[in-house]
Amino acid sequence: MLSIHNSLTGRKEPFRALEPGHVRMYVCGVTVYDYIHVGHARCYVAFDVVRRYLQHLGYAVTLARNITDIDDKIIDRAAKNGESCDALTERFIRAMHEDFAALGIAPVDHEPRATEYVPQIVAMIERLIANGYAYVADDGDVLYAVAKFEGYGRLSGKKLADLRAGARVEVNEGKRDPLDFVLWKTAKPGEPAWDSPWGKGRPGWHIECSAMSVALLGEHFDIHGGGMDLKFPHHENEIAQTCAACGSAFVNVWMHNGFVNVNAEKMSKSLGNFFTVREVLPRLRPEVMRVFVLASHYRGPINYADDNLRQADAVLERLYIALRGVEPGSAPADSPHLAAFRAAMDDDFNTPEALAVLLAVARELNVAKGEGDAARAAALAAELKRLGGVLGILHADPEQWLKTPASLGPAAAGGEAAGADGGARPTEAEIERLIADRTAARKAKNWAESDRIRDELVARGVVLEDGPKGTSWRWR
Repeated sequence: MLSIHNSLTGRKEPFRALEPGHVRMYVCGVTVYDYIHVGHARCYVAFDVVRRYLQHLGYAVTLARNITDIDDKIIDRAAKNGESCDALTERFIRAMHEDFAALGIAPVDHEPRATEYVPQIVAMIERLIANGYAYVADDGDVLYAVAKFEGYGRLSGKKLADLRAGARVEVNEGKRDPLDFVLWKTAKPGEPAWDSPWGKGRPGWHIECSAMSVALLGEHFDIHGGGMDLKFPHHENEIAQTCAACGSAFVNVWMHNGFVNVNAEKMSKSLGNFFTVREVLPRLRPEVMRVFVLASHYRGPINYADDNLRQADAVLERLYIALRGVEPGSAPADSPHLAAFRAAMDDDFNTPEALAVLLAVARELNVAKGEGDAARAAALAAELKRLGGVLGILHADPEQWLKTPASLGPAAAGGEAAGADGGARPTEAEIERLIADRTAARKAKNWAESDRIRDELVARGVVLEDGPKGTSWRWR
């Protein structure tokens, strides 16, 4: 049975959907003022796999992932660029969708934008005021009264007294308590604004997700996910807002993915080690990024480094080599490999162990190919493709994958790119010609010439594989 680590309780718990056969799930989305970065990739690949595995188990999954399209950062960036907020956000939403598609992240069922849900946000704030959990400050902002909510801090494990001790309050901020947070911001001159009972303004960040998740998934749903950095204060505030407004339990299971480090240091713009997906993908095949993410458990930290990316590339190479030259047949309904894969994934989506199962299938597939057992090879190839599909990988043609220059190289495919020894990478036509020359040398028992050609190709990044059907090649 599937067990998931629930951040709210701090332990793994058996998963039971509120509605039999149907899972409702919300994942906090992107604030669209820039391109998505490696941290975003880690988060959204992880939750894409959660959704895929739930579907593999037979659940219908309704997934909502919001877009924050109004925010201080958006307003500041648009002003700096001399463009409207709408123009800025539309541009980065398009880019986000392109990057998600490249990473194999499936489209979600609902993708609400904050600016489209202002009426629902206003209505929830009105309920909070009516229930005594919010108030209008002297400066016109509407604030949430944190002290009114008895359970505040239970997700993050923080105590109000400790939070107050470290809080700083700006002069004239109008807060009754330094921990109170904004639900509705009074508009400043020139800023985008919407009408409300409290005058023109715009939503605070935290209230957006509460209003949108309730509108799309109901007042009580199954799973809420996001990065570890959102646990406090964002998700803590979501719980306080939604429970106070709706009087419901809100979310059964809270899931949080770990941070991304770069060469063992936390990724940040200030350290200059901050990478967008668009910077990375020209030198890294998207499927490698996906395996890199899945090679670590979603709750733990992940270290973005070239060595780890190369290891992910090597895993995919082994899987595609196994699939090469085999037409997948029908995967068995039940098998030891499927049982092992499900055992790994049922244990809080343990993708590193699930990848190990795929490698075990690949080893058996290679044995079946070597023994000439075509029927077993076809069944194992189908099983490998099926399990890979649950993780969102192994969709490429094996021959095409293996004949595409390896990731992390200095250039994309082409004859002028560098080879392993720094020389020019050969074209496919040149490789085929050299293989033909080597085959002729082997027939003439000119082993020295045969070895010379092989060594030349290896030095230029090409690996030859001799088999019953002749010689095939792949990039190293």
